[in-house]
Amino acid sequence: MGYSIAGKTAFVTGANRGIGESIVDALVAAGAARVYAAARKVDDLAPILARHGARVVAVRLDVTDPAQIEDAVAAAPDVQLLVNNAGVAGYGGGAFDDPRWLAAGRKEMEVNYFGTFAMMQAFAPLLAKNGGGAIANIGSMASLVSFPLFIAYSASKAATHSITQAARAMLKAQGTQVFGVYPGPIDTRMAEAVPFQKTSPADAARAIVAAIEAGTEDIFPDPMSQAMGAAFFADPKAVERQTSSMVV
Repeated sequence: MGYSIAGKTAFVTGANRGIGESIVDALVAAGAARVYAAARKVDDLAPILARHGARVVAVRLDVTDPAQIEDAVAAAPDVQLLVNNAGVAGYGGGAFDDPRWLAAGRKEMEVNYFGTFAMMQAFAPLLAKNGGGAIANIGSMASLVSFPLFIAYSASKAATHSITQAARAMLKAQGTQVFGVYPGPIDTRMAEAVPFQKTSPADAARAIVAAIEAGTEDIFPDPMSQAMGAAFFADPKAVERQTSSMVV
């Protein structure tokens, strides 16, 4: 079932740059009445506020801080669509026994998994009150198959995929649609060191919004993810063998 954006109120985490900023732009272009743009530093949202004026509202939010999440819910009582985009990639490319994996992995789990889970728990009652609404969780192709270049990040995104599936089942009764988004490399600061061809954040964001409106539960918003997604569903082990060759 499709989810129309026109006239809706959305909340986007990690909206200060990259794909989050572009998702805000795409939601406004699709006719969203209001978009709450959240970031840890409100000053970083100045460019997007300048572009869209009163249609975009800045919210200070660290998704690992329960008090700030509570404040965000109170500040945005009319939310109908939650986009969990905030994410972090802490380390990549080390040997398997490199201790930096664990340090980075704890932070990645706190933001990418626990932060997403906490936001869904906090906003689900609000979405139910506002008619059910929808949630879109920005995962990664690494949600579906691990990339040895990014061991801990892959694990955190796999956890995000799992909680997305659980939320889809558990929030169905309240009328909340849950979308999983699985991009390949996007041309953002986070992906600077990723040695693959990258899609622009604006193109990916437009594809994500279009897929939400079409009701596509599993969204692959760029050419690489579309190809890998089709290959994964056809033969998961073949994709695992492909990514396992990507070792430094």
